[in-house]
Amino acid sequence: MSPTPSDATLEEITRLINFETVSRDSNLPLIEYVGERLKALGIESKLVHDATGQKANLLATIPAGDGTRTGGIVLSGHTDVVPVDGQDWGSDPFTPEIRDGKLYARGACDMKSFVGVVMAKLDSIVAAELSEPIHLAFSYDEEVGCIGAVGLVEAITAEGLKPRGAIVGEPTSMRVVRGHKSVNVIKVDFHGIAAHSSLTPQGVNAIAAAADFAAFVDAKAEKFAGAGASDEAFIVPYTTATVNQIQGGIAVNTIPAACTLHFEFRSIADDDPVELIEEFRAEALRIEALMKERNPKARVDFTVLAQTPGLDTPEEDSIVSLASELGGTPSPDKVTYGTEAGLFSNAGIPTVVCGPGDIAQAHAPDEFIALEQIAACESFIDNLVEALTAQSANPQPTPTGSLS
Repeated sequence: MSPTPSDATLEEITRLINFETVSRDSNLPLIEYVGERLKALGIESKLVHDATGQKANLLATIPAGDGTRTGGIVLSGHTDVVPVDGQDWGSDPFTPEIRDGKLYARGACDMKSFVGVVMAKLDSIVAAELSEPIHLAFSYDEEVGCIGAVGLVEAITAEGLKPRGAIVGEPTSMRVVRGHKSVNVIKVDFHGIAAHSSLTPQGVNAIAAAADFAAFVDAKAEKFAGAGASDEAFIVPYTTATVNQIQGGIAVNTIPAACTLHFEFRSIADDDPVELIEEFRAEALRIEALMKERNPKARVDFTVLAQTPGLDTPEEDSIVSLASELGGTPSPDKVTYGTEAGLFSNAGIPTVVCGPGDIAQAHAPDEFIALEQIAACESFIDNLVEALTAQSANPQPTPTGSLS
Protein backbone atom coordinates (compact mmCIF):
# COMPACT_ATOMS: atom_id res chain seq x y z
CA MET A 1 0.00 0.00 0.00
CA SER A 2 1.40 3.38 -0.99
CA PRO A 3 2.21 5.82 1.82
CA THR A 4 -0.24 8.67 2.36
CA PRO A 5 0.30 12.12 3.85
CA SER A 6 -0.94 13.15 7.27
CA ASP A 7 -4.27 14.86 7.77
CA ALA A 8 -2.42 17.94 9.05
CA THR A 9 -0.47 18.24 5.81
CA LEU A 10 -3.57 17.79 3.65
CA GLU A 11 -5.33 20.47 5.69
CA GLU A 12 -2.47 22.90 5.12
CA ILE A 13 -2.33 22.17 1.39
CA THR A 14 -6.11 22.61 1.14
CA ARG A 15 -5.95 25.93 2.95
CA LEU A 16 -3.21 27.21 0.64
CA ILE A 17 -5.05 26.08 -2.50
CA ASN A 18 -8.21 27.81 -1.30
CA PHE A 19 -6.31 31.09 -1.67
CA GLU A 20 -6.78 31.83 -5.39
CA THR A 21 -3.31 33.25 -5.93
CA VAL A 22 -3.33 33.42 -9.73
CA SER A 23 -0.35 35.58 -10.73
CA ARG A 24 -2.54 38.44 -11.97
CA ASP A 25 -4.11 38.73 -8.49
CA SER A 26 -2.79 39.54 -5.03
CA ASN A 27 -1.13 36.85 -2.92
CA LEU A 28 -1.37 38.87 0.30
CA PRO A 29 -4.12 36.79 1.97
CA LEU A 30 -1.93 33.69 1.70
CA ILE A 31 1.22 35.52 2.80
CA GLU A 32 -0.59 37.06 5.75
CA TYR A 33 -1.83 33.62 6.79
CA VAL A 34 1.71 32.23 6.69
CA GLY A 35 2.99 35.20 8.66
CA GLU A 36 0.36 34.73 11.36
CA ARG A 37 1.17 31.02 11.67
CA LEU A 38 4.84 31.85 12.14
CA LYS A 39 4.10 34.68 14.58
CA ALA A 40 2.06 32.32 16.75
CA LEU A 41 5.21 30.18 17.04
CA GLY A 42 7.38 33.16 17.94
CA ILE A 43 8.93 33.55 14.48
CA GLU A 44 8.97 36.99 12.85
CA SER A 45 8.67 37.40 9.10
CA LYS A 46 9.99 39.99 6.69
CA LEU A 47 7.73 40.95 3.80
CA VAL A 48 9.15 42.27 0.53
CA HIS A 49 6.33 43.91 -1.43
CA ASP A 50 6.05 44.66 -5.12
CA ALA A 51 5.68 48.22 -6.38
CA THR A 52 1.87 48.08 -6.08
CA GLY A 53 1.89 46.79 -2.52
CA GLN A 54 -0.57 44.09 -3.57
CA LYS A 55 1.93 41.24 -3.62
CA ALA A 56 4.70 40.19 -1.27
CA ASN A 57 7.49 37.74 -0.69
CA LEU A 58 7.93 36.31 2.79
CA LEU A 59 11.29 35.63 4.39
CA ALA A 60 11.51 34.03 7.83
CA THR A 61 14.34 32.44 9.78
CA ILE A 62 13.85 29.66 12.30
CA PRO A 63 17.07 30.03 14.27
CA ALA A 64 19.37 27.33 15.54
CA GLY A 65 19.02 26.21 19.13
CA ASP A 66 21.75 28.62 20.21
CA GLY A 67 20.06 31.53 18.46
CA THR A 68 22.28 31.50 15.36
CA ARG A 69 20.51 33.00 12.35
CA THR A 70 23.25 32.77 9.73
CA GLY A 71 24.20 29.79 7.59
CA GLY A 72 21.71 26.97 7.36
CA ILE A 73 19.33 25.84 4.65
CA VAL A 74 16.72 27.75 2.63
CA LEU A 75 13.42 26.07 1.81
CA SER A 76 12.00 27.97 -1.13
CA GLY A 77 8.64 27.94 -2.87
CA HIS A 78 6.42 30.25 -4.89
CA THR A 79 2.87 31.12 -3.87
CA ASP A 80 1.35 32.04 -7.24
CA VAL A 81 -0.36 29.71 -9.69
CA VAL A 82 -1.28 29.91 -13.37
CA PRO A 83 -4.84 30.73 -14.49
CA VAL A 84 -7.57 28.18 -15.18
CA ASP A 85 -9.23 30.32 -17.88
CA GLY A 86 -10.51 28.25 -20.80
CA GLN A 87 -9.58 24.93 -19.20
CA ASP A 88 -12.09 22.10 -18.78
CA TRP A 89 -11.84 20.86 -15.19
CA GLY A 90 -13.60 17.84 -13.70
CA SER A 91 -13.90 19.60 -10.33
CA ASP A 92 -13.55 23.06 -8.82
CA PRO A 93 -9.87 23.92 -9.38
CA PHE A 94 -9.61 25.80 -6.08
CA THR A 95 -11.40 23.19 -3.99
CA PRO A 96 -9.03 20.22 -3.65
CA GLU A 97 -10.51 16.80 -4.34
CA ILE A 98 -8.91 13.41 -3.76
CA ARG A 99 -9.63 10.74 -6.36
CA ASP A 100 -7.79 7.43 -6.83
CA GLY A 101 -4.82 8.38 -4.69
CA LYS A 102 -4.37 11.79 -6.30
CA LEU A 103 -5.09 15.30 -5.09
CA TYR A 104 -6.66 17.45 -7.83
CA ALA A 105 -6.52 21.26 -7.76
CA ARG A 106 -4.77 24.23 -9.29
CA GLY A 107 -1.41 24.45 -7.55
CA ALA A 108 -1.62 20.94 -6.09
CA CYS A 109 1.50 20.02 -8.05
CA ASP A 110 3.00 23.43 -8.78
CA MET A 111 3.70 24.04 -5.98
CA LYS A 112 1.47 24.40 -2.95
CA SER A 113 1.98 20.81 -1.84
CA PHE A 114 5.63 21.54 -1.06
CA VAL A 115 4.76 24.77 0.76
CA GLY A 116 1.93 22.96 2.56
CA VAL A 117 4.27 20.24 3.80
CA VAL A 118 6.63 22.89 5.19
CA MET A 119 3.73 24.67 6.87
CA ALA A 120 2.50 21.43 8.44
CA LYS A 121 6.00 20.81 9.84
CA LEU A 122 6.44 24.26 11.38
CA ASP A 123 5.70 23.16 14.93
CA SER A 124 8.29 20.39 14.83
CA ILE A 125 10.87 22.61 13.12
CA VAL A 126 10.48 25.38 15.69
CA ALA A 127 10.52 22.90 18.60
CA ALA A 128 13.71 21.20 17.40
CA GLU A 129 17.11 22.15 18.80
CA LEU A 130 18.55 22.85 15.37
CA SER A 131 22.28 23.01 14.81
CA GLU A 132 21.79 25.65 12.13
CA PRO A 133 18.83 27.74 10.98
CA ILE A 134 16.17 26.92 8.44
CA HIS A 135 15.09 29.86 6.30
CA LEU A 136 11.68 30.01 4.64
CA ALA A 137 11.54 31.93 1.35
CA PHE A 138 8.09 32.16 -0.26
CA SER A 139 7.76 34.32 -3.38
CA TYR A 140 5.19 35.93 -5.66
CA ASP A 141 5.04 35.99 -9.49
CA GLU A 142 7.26 33.02 -10.23
CA GLU A 143 4.90 31.97 -13.00
CA VAL A 144 5.37 35.21 -14.93
CA GLY A 145 9.17 35.25 -14.95
CA CYS A 146 10.48 34.67 -11.41
CA ILE A 147 9.87 38.35 -10.73
CA GLY A 148 9.28 38.27 -6.98
CA ALA A 149 12.24 36.10 -6.10
CA VAL A 150 14.66 38.82 -7.25
CA GLY A 151 13.75 40.97 -4.25
CA LEU A 152 13.56 37.92 -2.01
CA VAL A 153 17.12 36.86 -2.77
CA GLU A 154 18.26 40.47 -2.36
CA ALA A 155 16.68 40.47 1.11
CA ILE A 156 18.52 37.27 2.04
CA THR A 157 21.78 38.94 1.02
CA ALA A 158 20.94 42.23 2.75
CA GLU A 159 20.10 40.41 5.98
CA GLY A 160 23.51 38.73 5.90
CA LEU A 161 21.97 35.29 6.32
CA LYS A 162 24.61 33.53 4.20
CA PRO A 163 22.82 30.16 3.82
CA ARG A 164 25.06 27.23 2.95
CA GLY A 165 22.44 25.83 0.60
CA ALA A 166 18.92 26.15 -0.77
CA ILE A 167 16.28 23.63 -1.78
CA VAL A 168 13.64 24.86 -4.22
CA GLY A 169 10.60 22.60 -3.94
CA GLU A 170 9.38 22.71 -7.55
CA PRO A 171 7.91 19.40 -8.76
CA THR A 172 10.70 16.98 -9.71
CA SER A 173 9.07 13.74 -8.49
CA MET A 174 11.46 14.15 -5.53
CA ARG A 175 14.50 13.82 -7.80
CA VAL A 176 17.49 15.95 -6.89
CA VAL A 177 17.89 18.26 -9.89
CA ARG A 178 21.01 20.40 -9.99
CA GLY A 179 20.61 22.12 -13.32
CA HIS A 180 18.18 23.86 -15.66
CA LYS A 181 18.34 26.26 -18.56
CA SER A 182 17.95 30.00 -18.32
CA VAL A 183 14.67 31.43 -19.59
CA ASN A 184 14.69 34.79 -21.40
CA VAL A 185 11.52 36.42 -22.75
CA ILE A 186 11.81 39.43 -25.05
CA LYS A 187 9.32 41.72 -26.79
CA VAL A 188 10.27 43.58 -29.96
CA ASP A 189 7.99 46.39 -31.18
CA PHE A 190 8.43 47.41 -34.83
CA HIS A 191 7.12 50.90 -35.61
CA GLY A 192 6.82 51.47 -39.33
CA ILE A 193 4.91 54.00 -41.42
CA ALA A 194 1.37 53.34 -42.63
CA ALA A 195 0.41 53.89 -46.25
CA HIS A 196 -2.08 52.60 -48.80
CA SER A 197 -0.85 49.26 -50.12
CA SER A 198 -0.83 50.67 -53.67
CA LEU A 199 1.75 53.26 -52.58
CA THR A 200 4.40 51.00 -51.06
CA PRO A 201 7.30 53.49 -51.40
CA GLN A 202 5.48 55.82 -48.99
CA GLY A 203 5.28 53.26 -46.19
CA VAL A 204 7.59 51.22 -43.99
CA ASN A 205 6.22 47.74 -43.45
CA ALA A 206 6.44 46.77 -39.75
CA ILE A 207 5.37 43.17 -40.42
CA ALA A 208 8.11 42.72 -43.01
CA ALA A 209 10.66 44.04 -40.51
CA ALA A 210 9.33 41.66 -37.85
CA ALA A 211 9.55 38.79 -40.32
CA ASP A 212 13.23 39.59 -40.93
CA PHE A 213 13.83 39.48 -37.19
CA ALA A 214 11.90 36.19 -36.84
CA ALA A 215 14.11 34.71 -39.58
CA PHE A 216 17.18 35.75 -37.57
CA VAL A 217 15.80 34.01 -34.45
CA ASP A 218 15.15 30.85 -36.48
CA ALA A 219 18.66 30.97 -37.93
CA LYS A 220 20.15 31.27 -34.45
CA ALA A 221 18.04 28.32 -33.30
CA GLU A 222 19.34 26.20 -36.17
CA LYS A 223 22.90 27.19 -35.30
CA PHE A 224 22.38 26.23 -31.64
CA ALA A 225 21.03 22.84 -32.69
CA GLY A 226 23.58 22.10 -35.37
CA ALA A 227 26.89 23.57 -34.27
CA GLY A 228 26.35 25.01 -30.82
CA ALA A 229 27.45 23.84 -27.39
CA SER A 230 25.58 20.90 -25.90
CA ASP A 231 24.86 19.36 -22.50
CA GLU A 232 23.59 15.81 -22.74
CA ALA A 233 22.03 16.00 -19.26
CA PHE A 234 19.11 17.84 -20.91
CA ILE A 235 16.36 16.22 -22.98
CA VAL A 236 17.05 18.95 -25.56
CA PRO A 237 20.81 19.27 -25.07
CA TYR A 238 21.35 22.69 -26.68
CA THR A 239 20.12 26.26 -26.35
CA THR A 240 16.76 26.84 -28.00
CA ALA A 241 15.16 29.98 -29.45
CA THR A 242 11.68 30.46 -30.85
CA VAL A 243 9.24 33.21 -31.87
CA ASN A 244 5.97 32.42 -30.12
CA GLN A 245 3.71 35.44 -30.62
CA ILE A 246 3.28 38.06 -33.32
CA GLN A 247 0.60 40.71 -33.85
CA GLY A 248 0.40 43.38 -36.51
CA GLY A 249 -1.55 45.03 -39.30
CA ILE A 250 -5.02 46.53 -39.51
CA ALA A 251 -6.21 45.74 -43.05
CA VAL A 252 -5.17 43.81 -46.12
CA ASN A 253 -4.82 47.00 -48.17
CA THR A 254 -2.81 48.99 -45.60
CA ILE A 255 0.94 48.84 -45.07
CA PRO A 256 1.23 47.99 -41.35
CA ALA A 257 2.66 50.68 -39.12
CA ALA A 258 2.99 48.43 -36.09
CA CYS A 259 3.95 44.85 -35.35
CA THR A 260 4.87 43.28 -32.00
CA LEU A 261 6.86 40.08 -31.74
CA HIS A 262 7.55 38.00 -28.62
CA PHE A 263 10.31 35.43 -28.55
CA GLU A 264 12.19 33.45 -25.96
CA PHE A 265 15.45 31.59 -25.71
CA ARG A 266 16.49 28.99 -23.15
CA SER A 267 20.22 28.67 -22.78
CA ILE A 268 22.51 26.00 -21.39
CA ALA A 269 25.40 27.03 -19.15
CA ASP A 270 27.94 27.23 -22.01
CA ASP A 271 25.93 29.98 -23.72
CA ASP A 272 25.96 33.32 -21.90
CA PRO A 273 22.40 34.70 -21.91
CA VAL A 274 23.63 38.29 -21.52
CA GLU A 275 25.76 37.98 -24.64
CA LEU A 276 22.89 36.35 -26.53
CA ILE A 277 20.53 39.17 -25.58
CA GLU A 278 23.01 41.66 -26.98
CA GLU A 279 23.25 39.67 -30.23
CA PHE A 280 19.48 39.78 -30.62
CA ARG A 281 19.44 43.48 -29.71
CA ALA A 282 22.11 44.18 -32.34
CA GLU A 283 19.94 42.52 -34.99
CA ALA A 284 16.97 44.65 -33.93
CA LEU A 285 19.15 47.76 -34.29
CA ARG A 286 20.34 46.62 -37.73
CA ILE A 287 16.74 46.25 -38.90
CA GLU A 288 15.84 49.60 -37.35
CA ALA A 289 18.63 51.28 -39.36
CA LEU A 290 17.19 49.81 -42.57
CA MET A 291 13.73 51.04 -41.64
CA LYS A 292 15.05 54.54 -40.92
CA GLU A 293 16.64 54.66 -44.35
CA ARG A 294 13.08 54.48 -45.68
CA ASN A 295 11.72 56.95 -43.12
CA PRO A 296 13.60 58.43 -40.14
CA LYS A 297 10.46 58.25 -37.98
CA ALA A 298 10.52 54.45 -38.03
CA ARG A 299 11.98 52.69 -34.99
CA VAL A 300 12.32 49.38 -33.15
CA ASP A 301 11.87 48.96 -29.39
CA PHE A 302 13.60 45.99 -27.76
CA THR A 303 12.34 45.05 -24.28
CA VAL A 304 13.55 42.20 -22.07
CA LEU A 305 10.43 41.11 -20.20
CA ALA A 306 11.90 38.35 -18.07
CA GLN A 307 15.27 36.82 -17.33
CA THR A 308 15.39 33.67 -15.26
CA PRO A 309 19.00 32.61 -14.80
CA GLY A 310 19.99 29.02 -15.37
CA LEU A 311 21.19 26.62 -12.70
CA ASP A 312 24.31 24.48 -12.90
CA THR A 313 25.23 23.33 -9.39
CA PRO A 314 28.34 21.11 -9.37
CA GLU A 315 27.63 17.45 -8.68
CA GLU A 316 30.14 17.44 -5.82
CA ASP A 317 28.49 20.31 -3.94
CA SER A 318 27.33 19.43 -0.43
CA ILE A 319 23.73 20.56 -1.06
CA VAL A 320 23.45 17.85 -3.73
CA SER A 321 24.57 15.10 -1.37
CA LEU A 322 22.47 16.51 1.48
CA ALA A 323 19.28 16.43 -0.59
CA SER A 324 20.03 12.83 -1.55
CA GLU A 325 20.69 11.85 2.06
CA LEU A 326 17.34 13.37 3.06
CA GLY A 327 15.50 11.07 0.66
CA GLY A 328 15.67 12.87 -2.66
CA THR A 329 16.38 10.57 -5.58
CA PRO A 330 19.85 11.20 -7.05
CA SER A 331 19.60 12.09 -10.74
CA PRO A 332 22.06 13.06 -13.47
CA ASP A 333 19.31 14.84 -15.39
CA LYS A 334 18.82 18.57 -15.82
CA VAL A 335 15.42 20.06 -16.63
CA THR A 336 14.34 22.32 -19.47
CA TYR A 337 11.87 24.40 -17.44
CA GLY A 338 13.02 27.39 -15.40
CA THR A 339 12.81 27.92 -11.64
CA GLU A 340 13.92 30.46 -9.06
CA ALA A 341 16.91 28.27 -8.22
CA GLY A 342 19.22 30.16 -10.57
CA LEU A 343 18.62 33.39 -8.64
CA PHE A 344 19.76 31.74 -5.40
CA SER A 345 22.75 30.23 -7.16
CA ASN A 346 23.77 33.56 -8.69
CA ALA A 347 23.72 35.03 -5.17
CA GLY A 348 26.32 32.49 -4.10
CA ILE A 349 23.91 30.04 -2.47
CA PRO A 350 24.43 26.46 -3.74
CA THR A 351 20.98 25.25 -4.81
CA VAL A 352 19.10 22.19 -5.97
CA VAL A 353 15.51 21.69 -7.09
CA CYS A 354 13.69 18.87 -5.32
CA GLY A 355 9.98 18.68 -4.68
CA PRO A 356 6.88 16.51 -4.92
CA GLY A 357 4.85 15.99 -8.06
CA ASP A 358 5.48 15.60 -11.76
CA ILE A 359 6.02 18.78 -13.80
CA ALA A 360 3.99 17.18 -16.59
CA GLN A 361 0.88 17.73 -14.45
CA ALA A 362 1.61 21.40 -13.77
CA HIS A 363 -0.49 24.10 -15.51
CA ALA A 364 -2.80 21.49 -17.06
CA PRO A 365 -6.55 21.15 -16.51
CA ASP A 366 -7.21 18.71 -13.68
CA GLU A 367 -3.72 19.35 -12.31
CA PHE A 368 -2.93 16.72 -9.70
CA ILE A 369 -0.29 15.29 -7.43
CA ALA A 370 -0.03 11.70 -6.23
CA LEU A 371 -0.56 11.42 -2.47
CA GLU A 372 2.54 9.23 -2.18
CA GLN A 373 4.59 12.15 -3.53
CA ILE A 374 3.31 14.38 -0.74
CA ALA A 375 4.17 11.65 1.79
CA ALA A 376 7.68 11.42 0.33
CA CYS A 377 8.09 15.17 0.77
CA GLU A 378 6.94 14.89 4.39
CA SER A 379 9.69 12.33 5.01
CA PHE A 380 12.21 14.59 3.27
CA ILE A 381 11.43 17.55 5.59
CA ASP A 382 11.32 15.28 8.64
CA ASN A 383 14.74 13.95 7.69
CA LEU A 384 16.10 17.49 7.32
CA VAL A 385 14.95 18.41 10.81
CA GLU A 386 16.29 15.15 12.21
CA ALA A 387 19.65 15.60 10.50
CA LEU A 388 20.08 19.13 11.82
CA THR A 389 18.89 18.10 15.29
CA ALA A 390 21.32 15.17 15.32
CA GLN A 391 24.16 17.52 14.45
CA SER A 392 23.15 19.76 17.34
CA ALA A 393 23.05 16.83 19.75
CA ASN A 394 26.44 15.58 18.57
CA PRO A 395 28.73 18.62 18.22
CA GLN A 396 32.13 18.17 16.68
CA PRO A 397 34.78 17.35 19.32
CA THR A 398 37.37 19.98 20.12
CA PRO A 399 40.65 19.06 18.38
CA THR A 400 43.38 17.77 20.71
CA GLY A 401 45.73 20.48 21.88
CA SER A 402 43.45 23.36 20.97
CA LEU A 403 42.50 26.08 23.41
CA SER A 404 38.95 26.18 24.76
